Amino acid sequence: MAASPSPGNDNSQPSQGGNLVADLVMALRFYSRLPAGRSAHEVPDLNRIAMALPFASLVIGIGPAVLLLVLAVSGVPPLFAALAAAAMFAIVTGAMSEDAAADAADGLFGGATPERRLEILKDSRHGTYGVLTVVFVVGLKVAALSAIVARNPLAAASVWMAATMLARSGSLYVSLRLAPARGTGTAASVGRLSRNGFILGIVFASIIALVLAAPFTGLLGLAVALAFGALVVIGWTLLCERLVGGLTGDLIGAAQALLEIAILAVFMRLIV
Repeated sequence: MAASPSPGNDNSQPSQGGNLVADLVMALRFYSRLPAGRSAHEVPDLNRIAMALPFASLVIGIGPAVLLLVLAVSGVPPLFAALAAAAMFAIVTGAMSEDAAADAADGLFGGATPERRLEILKDSRHGTYGVLTVVFVVGLKVAALSAIVARNPLAAASVWMAATMLARSGSLYVSLRLAPARGTGTAASVGRLSRNGFILGIVFASIIALVLAAPFTGLLGLAVALAFGALVVIGWTLLCERLVGGLTGDLIGAAQALLEIAILAVFMRLIV
């Protein structure tokens, strides 16, 4: 969420009603570095993105998941397979959630006032909190993935796609509950997310996650992961409101990183 919504203003068009394909392209351009055709870049609309995001997440996640599976079944050690797949994932996404988590850690915990925290959040340079956060975010994700790979490589690839999809859609709760903390920036440019847009996106994500994860975690395991993820994103939203009084793109991206780890942690414990 910290990246610019489009490569330039000269070919950006006002966001129209759109169809699923157009919304999918919008979501892919916003959340990844994957090629998404030569059509004109529309101004991002968070409600349209929210409903297409589960499907965009499948497109974004399939390559790293396949790499994880291929390496695991070819006899590569689980830790190496997980780290290589996580590296590919970072390339595909432009490491957006990792970068956002680092910026959020620097901003929220490096300033004493909301104004100072927002000022730090705007700074693209990473301090000690930010660097450590990248280490922890990547390390915890890789640790969870490697533990699941060691038990069942197919399960690892499938539940990882489910976790990243649920994390992206779930992180938009921050935008549903909080107003932009600044009048400019990515969070302000994409508009406020409606309740209907958020709910539809979560419903789509939950249905797809049921297909991807439930065969390996059971219905109860998926329900526990969803409940734990909900607690994490609600707690993060309350913290953001208390420390900066609103949202920024980095705070949404950080929520995504936290949710992915939280959901993978549950899956790691409950793979059957």
